[in-house]
Amino acid sequence: MNHPLNSMPPAASTTKRLSTQGSPAFARLMRIALAVLLPGFSFGAHAKLNVVATTPDIAAIAQAVGGNLVEITTLARPTEDAHFVDPKPSFVVKLNKADVLLHGGADLESGWLPKLLAGARNRRIAVGAPGNVPCNKGIDMLEVPAALDRSRGDIHAAGNPHYLADPENAKIVAQTIAEAFARLDPGSGAAYQENAGKFIERLDAKLAEWRKLLAPYRGAHMVAYHNSWPYFAWRFELKIDLFLEPKPGIPPSPAHLANVISRMKELGARVILHDPYLNRRTAETVARSAGARVVDVTQYPGGIKGTDGGYIEMMDRVVRAIAEALAEQ
Repeated sequence: MNHPLNSMPPAASTTKRLSTQGSPAFARLMRIALAVLLPGFSFGAHAKLNVVATTPDIAAIAQAVGGNLVEITTLARPTEDAHFVDPKPSFVVKLNKADVLLHGGADLESGWLPKLLAGARNRRIAVGAPGNVPCNKGIDMLEVPAALDRSRGDIHAAGNPHYLADPENAKIVAQTIAEAFARLDPGSGAAYQENAGKFIERLDAKLAEWRKLLAPYRGAHMVAYHNSWPYFAWRFELKIDLFLEPKPGIPPSPAHLANVISRMKELGARVILHDPYLNRRTAETVARSAGARVVDVTQYPGGIKGTDGGYIEMMDRVVRAIAEALAEQ
């Protein structure tokens, strides 16, 4: 026999509690509670990869590959020398929260990045971790020294680190970044590969234009302040083999500049490439004496006017400026 109490309806409060569990108000309350308990939790939204890139050229390629699936912080400004970035305390905080660190992998940042990494204490981006991505993987590095000799100036054991001045290398870097993102965020792997493919397709089309623009000037001599353009020279069959610095990182002396001016006249070199973080006055003085023209160039998007759009837009501006200057010789 059933007890009378067993046949009674549930208490009113119990009925109300059960009926409201599926209501919008209850759902909102649960969202608020979980947001408090799990600050990183989101409903129905893809958690973006938190990416730190050391330089603006790598950051621009990473943005093209990652799209709206990534959040990117760039450490070096486009108008500063990436060899000598000021290691700000705020960088340590950014690195501590990062899922991915994209860096050159060729000692360009060796004067400041290791200290920041040590301070960040982030195992996700420690050397050897999946989130630590050297972007020179697969790059055919130029000027790799047989031995380290400081008497030759500021040289790099892994070779010249300015490899992204060659657009072909940018294609390799895009693929490296896509693979790294896919390892860390496999659910979006196909999207990263698709974005990289679109970037490479656009770059191939522009590369054909750039080759055509510079083809009439094959073998032409140009001058650079610092030896940061060998990859560009190799790709487009130019000769950038005179430098205002006597050795990498060594300030020019009057005697050295006099020798450069003499050699420029001998070789018919009438273009001096000037990066935004270098001494323009020195370049202008040499240009006046040699009957040459100073051309503002950059390897970092945003480094000079008209290069804010991304890596391809930057290279387009640089190639066209150099072609225009060479046409006036």
